[in-house]
Amino acid sequence: MNIKNIYHILIAVFLCTINVKAQEVLTIEEAMKIALENNFEIKIAKNNSTISETNATVGNAGILPTATANIVDNNSVTNSTQVRQDGTSTTLNNAKNNSLTYGVSLGWTVFDGMRMFARYDHLKELQKLGDAELKRTILIKIGQVNSAYYDLVQQQHQLAALDTTIVISKQRVELAQNRFTIGKASKLEVLNAQVDLNTDQVALLRQKESYANAKILLNQYLARDPKINFTVTDEVTVDDKLVLNDLMDLAQKQNPALESQIINKRIAELQLKQVKASRYPTVNLTSGYNFAESQSSLGFTSENSSKGFTYGFNASMNIFDGFNQHRNEKVAKLQIENSQIAIEQQNMILNTQLSTAFQTYLTNLELIDLEEDNEAIAKQNLDITLDKFRIGTITTLDFRTAQLNYVNAKVRYSNAQYEAKLSEIALKELAGNINF
Repeated sequence: MNIKNIYHILIAVFLCTINVKAQEVLTIEEAMKIALENNFEIKIAKNNSTISETNATVGNAGILPTATANIVDNNSVTNSTQVRQDGTSTTLNNAKNNSLTYGVSLGWTVFDGMRMFARYDHLKELQKLGDAELKRTILIKIGQVNSAYYDLVQQQHQLAALDTTIVISKQRVELAQNRFTIGKASKLEVLNAQVDLNTDQVALLRQKESYANAKILLNQYLARDPKINFTVTDEVTVDDKLVLNDLMDLAQKQNPALESQIINKRIAELQLKQVKASRYPTVNLTSGYNFAESQSSLGFTSENSSKGFTYGFNASMNIFDGFNQHRNEKVAKLQIENSQIAIEQQNMILNTQLSTAFQTYLTNLELIDLEEDNEAIAKQNLDITLDKFRIGTITTLDFRTAQLNYVNAKVRYSNAQYEAKLSEIALKELAGNINF
């Protein structure tokens, strides 16, 4: 390689370095933080959780009394005629009549078969269900952010591998051209080298397109402008210390899907309590203070007013409702049974998912070591092949094979790291144990 070509390569590397430095280097921790703050689905889940928390009050359960202020004002202008028993009559046109009533009333259900307390517990369980749904949404979205982030890391590795092979392919074209110039190679060797270089450049363009689209997808998960440019770190660190039994124990305590099913069973039990409350009487206390005033232009009384305190109670009890009480209780018990079945089903699904994901995780860990060795061997083979190609003791086909083997080995090693990281993320998501 002559001085001019070395100079051009150094300039290109320098410009690339400046371009990278001008971009934001986004770490996985920063990406998760942005997602927690910006992601639309997480925001909606947070609001839904807040709604459930806001609804879990004693007032919404009906435990507290209610006070109501009311006022009624009626007015009329009429032509009136009154005929008395003795046959005399009185007529008045445009007679004005008005009545005004206002006051405060108080109502309080003091006993309803304990339905109000079961209702309050029901609201608190709905709050827990909202929290579990929020946690599930966060785990899913953080998992997606992790997957998209490490997909970018892997694609970045592929770009580096393709950059390397293009540098090698350019060296090959230059060597073939030099050998052709001095008569040691045919024009066909130059053309083959140029075709392979063009093929590598096409692959690089395709990979750049895939990389750019992956950036846009990650920006979408982060709920920010898709045109924001950034780079990601090159390192993929896989946690190789996961233990299946530990993950299963964590999943029993932290998996939001299982947690939701357990809460649903508790809700079903509270619904049965509310249904059974209809077997008992309902007692309401009532009281109030009212003021009433009326005026009439015609009649025996022209003005009347009253004010004072009122109080009382009412009670009711269901004696017979066409066996609906029995039917409602039977349905509520069946719903409890269904919720228990759903818990058992979720447990089986969770254990199956953990077992299969853990087996994939173990396989991917082995593949990392294997592909790392393959990459080192392929690099050594390429170095030897390149030296032999420079002195003309190896065919272009053998050189191209060694070159592609090295690129493929780098890509497979990067893929192995990526797949292992995905397995780790999947296991931690199932266990409800992703750190964020």
